[in-house]
Amino acid sequence: MQQDQIPAPEWELETLAIRAGHQRTHEQEHGEPIFPTSSFVYGSAAEAAAKFSGEEPGNIYSRFTNPTVRTFEQRLAAMEGGERCVATSSGMAAIMATALALLSSGDEIVASRSLFGSTVSLFDKYLGKFGITTRYVELSNLEAWEAAIGPATKLLFAETPSNPLSEVVDISALAEIAHRHEALLAIDNCFLTPALQKPLALGADLVIHSATKYLDGQGRAIGGAVVGRDKELEEVFGVVRTCGPCLSPFNAWLFTKGLETLNLRMRAHCANAGILAEWLEGHPAVARVHYSGLASHPQHELASRQQQGFGAVVGIEVKGGREAAWSVIDATRMVSITGNLGDVKTTITHPATTTHGRLSDDQKTAAGIGEGLIRLAVGLEALEDIRDDLARGLDALV
Repeated sequence: MQQDQIPAPEWELETLAIRAGHQRTHEQEHGEPIFPTSSFVYGSAAEAAAKFSGEEPGNIYSRFTNPTVRTFEQRLAAMEGGERCVATSSGMAAIMATALALLSSGDEIVASRSLFGSTVSLFDKYLGKFGITTRYVELSNLEAWEAAIGPATKLLFAETPSNPLSEVVDISALAEIAHRHEALLAIDNCFLTPALQKPLALGADLVIHSATKYLDGQGRAIGGAVVGRDKELEEVFGVVRTCGPCLSPFNAWLFTKGLETLNLRMRAHCANAGILAEWLEGHPAVARVHYSGLASHPQHELASRQQQGFGAVVGIEVKGGREAAWSVIDATRMVSITGNLGDVKTTITHPATTTHGRLSDDQKTAAGIGEGLIRLAVGLEALEDIRDDLARGLDALV
């Protein structure tokens, strides 16, 4: 085994993103292989029995043991600074598997109000059906988090920065609150990725990813991941093994290749988004811009201290409500109108009627999702072309 196959403690994130996790086969391949197989064969019945029982390590069935998936898991765990990673079929599957693994009927979650709409539906409609209660609080209000915790609270869950308003919470302080009450803290890190934020190093217990977003970076595949300590991740692995929300080998290979350029892409995304946010803030058709990289953002100082960049998601409140927001979106000719983000292509959507459309009016109001709000996920096209495409609709409102 060559040295470059073994993650070294002194390796930087850029090196881990390219080298970690790949165990070369006897073919001595340079690129990571794909193992599109459902099962694996053994030399004897005794070997099969030993591997199925766990007495010997090895592959059993691709629902829960696949070399390509394992490469992605080990690489992402190394980049996040976690002991272990468990990959899943989607970001929502990662959240579901975490909840099923670590919570029981009667347990409680305290979560930010500023969550992706499907996460709220999972917590309220499906986990609630089985006796797991969720309380929602303002993301940045640490006193509200503390007050919402009760004897049955087992998990605190937050997206930071939030979708799509770029709200930020002090992860270290929130981790201290969680641990004082003997609860776990899970942070959804898909907006920043380990290139820009390391929640585990700040005290979080679990990191959640929709690998569909920036880990892939090109809108090619659906997948998710949970990273943390082996103790909790063994339970999450048990859910994936038994219930089956597993990641396909092909998608795992795409994500592994996406990690190789993650740091470069995230820096470029941040550069474009920062300049564009400043331009948007000065446009007369824009009432407010939500981006933690702006000095006007209420948590700009915290974001500067906690993050190594501000990401690429910009919330834009235009004057004139839904009609004005839709007119700006419809005027674009290059930017993609889609609910996904994390792509090299710039995307735009109206959260109140798409990503957060299934929330009640009260839930939208509490989460700050107004009718004039547009979410822009800034891609890697030429900045001038993105700006010109947005200006076509914004200038028409003035």
